Amino acid sequence: MAKPDLSSAAVLLLPLLLGSFLSPSSVNADAVLSAPLNVTIRELEVNSAVVTWEILEGDPVIGFAITQQKKDVRMLRFIQEVNTTTRSCALWDLDEDTEYIVHVQSISMGGSSPLSQPVLFRTPKESEKMASKSPDEVTMEEVGQAAQLRAGELIIIVVVLVMWAGVIALFCRQYDIIKDNEPNNNKDKAKNSSECSTPEHPQGGLLRSNV
Repeated sequence: MAKPDLSSAAVLLLPLLLGSFLSPSSVNADAVLSAPLNVTIRELEVNSAVVTWEILEGDPVIGFAITQQKKDVRMLRFIQEVNTTTRSCALWDLDEDTEYIVHVQSISMGGSSPLSQPVLFRTPKESEKMASKSPDEVTMEEVGQAAQLRAGELIIIVVVLVMWAGVIALFCRQYDIIKDNEPNNNKDKAKNSSECSTPEHPQGGLLRSNV
């Protein structure tokens, strides 16, 4: 009977020994930490957007990482933040009417989670955004423009009122001058009329002819 090969037995037992000594804590954190869920794009604007997500309860998340990429373009933007419990992130400096792909990862002390499901969105055009704006929606820029218009209108009204006040004051002054000169004109007229009238008889009576 052949003797058992000790080297072959050691090779067979090695995986079992390693499995018995490995603990769950030595497993890679990527296999434990779940990918973010319900990744959503909100507050979509022409040049900005906000991405939000959720995590599984109990995951030891201490931060997040976001990859942002234009569709059909290899260039990526990577955003990472740790020591935070926030579940949203603002995306800025976007191009209008452009498609983007976003992935989100959770970060723990042991590493990062797998990528979330990709989210595809398109930024609107400036004209589309202006057309979709409700009449009651007013931006700070529009408020500033309205204030400037009101200030300009107020200045115009003040100038017109000042001009009218000047015209009225000039008219009153001319009227006073005319009124002051009117008695002198009446006196001159009376004097001229008296000089042109028939003189009276020195004795104050009329001459009668003797019959």
